[in-house]
Amino acid sequence: MKVCIYGAGAIGGYIGAQMARAGIDVSFVARGAHLAAMQENGVKLLIDGEERVQKVRCTSDPRELGPQDYVFITLKAHSVPGVVETMQPLLGPRTAVITGVNGIPYWYFHRHGGALEGTTLESVDPGGRQWRLLGPERAIGCVLYPAAEIVAPGVIRHVYGKKFPLGEPDGTRSQRVAALAEAMMAADLEAPVRDDIRNEIWLKLWGNLCFNPISALTHATLDVITSDPGTRALSRKMMLEAKDIAERFGVHFRVDVERRIDGAGAVGAHKTSMLQDLEAGRPMEIDPLLTVVQEMGRLVDQPTPTIDAVLALIKLREKVAQQR
Repeated sequence: MKVCIYGAGAIGGYIGAQMARAGIDVSFVARGAHLAAMQENGVKLLIDGEERVQKVRCTSDPRELGPQDYVFITLKAHSVPGVVETMQPLLGPRTAVITGVNGIPYWYFHRHGGALEGTTLESVDPGGRQWRLLGPERAIGCVLYPAAEIVAPGVIRHVYGKKFPLGEPDGTRSQRVAALAEAMMAADLEAPVRDDIRNEIWLKLWGNLCFNPISALTHATLDVITSDPGTRALSRKMMLEAKDIAERFGVHFRVDVERRIDGAGAVGAHKTSMLQDLEAGRPMEIDPLLTVVQEMGRLVDQPTPTIDAVLALIKLREKVAQQR
């Protein structure tokens, strides 16, 4: 089994290091000082009180690696459309692409059924580039629940969690998804195969679409956002708007709004990824987490007034940050 991690940052590096440690043929596509450090010293994973060093083949040029059995995309979602052409050397006739990104994936309406079957979403896949160049038939869904961080070039600290639910767009337990789940479990990663991965995608997105922008606008951590009456109420309104949209597409939420908010609060004084990106001067994942929900609402004539307001604020926040 040949596995490439495209975007071997914190989460991608964690997945790849664990799979390489289990004896799987893993390669990394990365860049900058992080790539240079991993090429020279291997990837250093700080986990369970241990320091594990794993040698992994690392490059910035996918042409050096050739076709893979599985390609994990673990970039920020808004970065993916710009690299799909660069990824082509990794794709053979049977290569599966695992979309380990936040938000709604490019393949969402592949084998979805109904009137919107085959629809592409402009907010996450401008011009349908991923749909055309990666192909929806390659896609395996993956939801990222763990947290990890790069503490120095080539050094990744695992913060919490090891659960990565997987699923085929059509809900079948295919040979390729079963083999991937088995390989990930051998690497001490939890990889349950879901018969409707879209439910899992929305459950993760449900919190991200409100907690991320609110944190970037207020600089508050999750414990504060979920305990403050005003921001908790705002989060609830955004989540209920999203729930009305998702249910129009057949999504089932296995927990209610209050329990989802309480779960986020239990994480503690955690800075969301959007707040971390803002503080670091990086682009924020606005379109994959908010704009796409607005777009999907418009597909079914479902209004999103609260999401619209917060989306306008966070887009202006990013614009001002970029100007500065």
